Amino acid sequence: MASVDLSYAHRLSVAPMLDWTNRDFRYFLRLISRQCLLYTEMVTTGALLHGDRDRFLSHDKIEGPLALQLGGSDPKAMAECALMAQDWGYNEVNINVGCPSDRVQSGSFGACLMAEPQLVAECVAAMQAAVSIPVTVKTRLGIDEQDSYAFLTQFIEMVKAAGCERFILHARKAWLSGLSPKENRDVPPLNYQRVYDIKQDYPELQISINGGIGSLAEVQAHLQYVDGTMVGRLAYHDPYSLATADSQIFKQTDVGLSRHQVVETMLPYISERMAEGRPLKSITRHLLGLFQGQAGAKAWRRYLSEHAHLKGAGIEVVEQALSLVPDAGAFIE
Repeated sequence: MASVDLSYAHRLSVAPMLDWTNRDFRYFLRLISRQCLLYTEMVTTGALLHGDRDRFLSHDKIEGPLALQLGGSDPKAMAECALMAQDWGYNEVNINVGCPSDRVQSGSFGACLMAEPQLVAECVAAMQAAVSIPVTVKTRLGIDEQDSYAFLTQFIEMVKAAGCERFILHARKAWLSGLSPKENRDVPPLNYQRVYDIKQDYPELQISINGGIGSLAEVQAHLQYVDGTMVGRLAYHDPYSLATADSQIFKQTDVGLSRHQVVETMLPYISERMAEGRPLKSITRHLLGLFQGQAGAKAWRRYLSEHAHLKGAGIEVVEQALSLVPDAGAFIE
């Protein structure tokens, strides 16, 4: 991938989301916003070192700017996988210090690493020694009862000393036991002010904020206090809400694609992926929210849901579903 200004791209990024931000969704979303930074799902070092690298690392060139998120805690393994990310054309490699699931904790990575800042620092140092692309950290504000401002700044100080210059802060703490990963995305209260305070106290760092951001208006509000924003569920459940991001957030003047044009542009990609053995339903599930709030949205979702899984289903299913939705043109605000 060509060199990109990641500070610019980080103004709006789309969070790594398990089972959601795979290459099919990323290709689709790139047709809606050309500028925002996209992330892969979290990929473990074990999966890359011992599994099918092509499956986890393959992507289309248009997906850039693109970051690979790694889950792991062994500095040597993290460095090897960071080098893979660079060799495969990723623009950034990110360390997951935010996921609270039991499976992740059992692998000694994710949010539990907040309690081991020196180990995270060692991973950052080893990765930066191996690659020239940025190494960033995505973390929570705290874990369990360790959620003071002092605890967070101690973590940031140690990781910063190892060379990390960007932190993506999910503005909640994580409960490592007692809450499911889904509950950990909603139950711990948001604390945006703490993220703002970190940026104020560490002006030399690039700070991005994540958690509960539900509109581009909210993105713009946060950008008054921090360097970047990260959205998750907004991008997945209402992807076309990002259609004006290039003009509003990135100040671009290019006219984007309409919803119908997005689908029409997806068709050759869908055909190629199906020729590789990808089931239609595995791709179209990412498209269900495209017409959110529009006339015909229900018919679009229903037709794809009822027909994409059938034997022999091909792109004609997508074309028929599209014919059920009036073409309202591009999203202009």
